[in-house]
Amino acid sequence: MLLGRPWGRCHPGRCACLLFLALLIDAAGLALLLVGIFASLDYWDFFVYSGALILAFSLLFWITWYSLNIELSLEKLDL
Repeated sequence: MLLGRPWGRCHPGRCACLLFLALLIDAAGLALLLVGIFASLDYWDFFVYSGALILAFSLLFWITWYSLNIELSLEKLDL
């Protein structure tokens, strides 16, 4: 058991669209970053910088997804 749940069950949580959007933006940013690093282009810096900015921007979606999936009971909130 991991955190009170049985092994083998993996679900994206309540905000699956934010998770998939974060994964999509991560993939796009990583692809641009790798193109900028490994392709022999004259404008490689555009791809490196834009890929890094897109990866940093995807952190907003990861933080939002994580924050919206936090579950607290009313007893822990003392309400």
